[in-house]
Amino acid sequence: MSDEQRVHPDCRNASNPYHECSEYCFTVIAEAKARMPQIQSDPEEHADDGDAYPQEHADDDDAHPLEENMEGDFQNLTGRKRKLAELRKKLGEAKKQNQTEITAEKKRLEPRQESRGISKQKWVEERKKRIGKLLDANGLDMKSAYMLDTQEMAEEKYKKWEKDPAPAGWDVFNQKTLYNAYKKRTKNIDIDLEEYNRMKEADPEFYREASSLQYGKAPKISEDKLDKMVKELKDREEKKASFSRRRRFHDEKDIDSINDRNEHFNKKIERAFGKYTLEIKNNLERGTALPD
Repeated sequence: MSDEQRVHPDCRNASNPYHECSEYCFTVIAEAKARMPQIQSDPEEHADDGDAYPQEHADDDDAHPLEENMEGDFQNLTGRKRKLAELRKKLGEAKKQNQTEITAEKKRLEPRQESRGISKQKWVEERKKRIGKLLDANGLDMKSAYMLDTQEMAEEKYKKWEKDPAPAGWDVFNQKTLYNAYKKRTKNIDIDLEEYNRMKEADPEFYREASSLQYGKAPKISEDKLDKMVKELKDREEKKASFSRRRRFHDEKDIDSINDRNEHFNKKIERAFGKYTLEIKNNLERGTALPD
């Protein structure tokens, strides 16, 4: 042993530059050297002995065959070798279970194929076949299919073509869409110009400004005008109810609404922005992102 380093070369901590051997180290080295002949003659008997220094290296040398044959029979092993094999087997089972859960969760997150879409596709195919038979019977091709339409059918098509497309996405909330909705609601309101002029003459500040002392004061409204407003609101609610239809209910679907109207609104938001917020919602619900 060197006087400068004060570390015995056979010490298990000889690689540590800050270690200095003490009396305990010398005792362990002496016991290990005394047991060396017995361990070499019968290694299975001393497999569980963890105090001897050479035994630790023997376990390290046998680690590679265990890694290559993790699924093998380890019942014949003893001591730390058996524990190591059991831990590796449990680790492999845990990995398989994790992969199975990830695959199942991905399948659950995939959009469900609705039966309504399938029936609609069949309806389109049957309609094409029916039109094809009519074209063959009249000696026409697909480009001349419009010649089979009646006058009423043609008028309905033209009305649909002239109709502006419904707003989607952020266009639902812009000023133009709101103004068009306002015009649609007020087009059936009757305007009495005589009463309007009479009210304007009676009130000198009919068009009030911000500096007016009567700013914010509501004018007197007749009862018949209030009744018309109430009737218009009721008609609007009835018209909304007439457009609704019963949709298929899925028991396994998550409930994210408080009533039917809120559920309908959530569906519209999901159609417009669902593909942009899908990953964000998954991260918030799971706390982590799915691996690819």
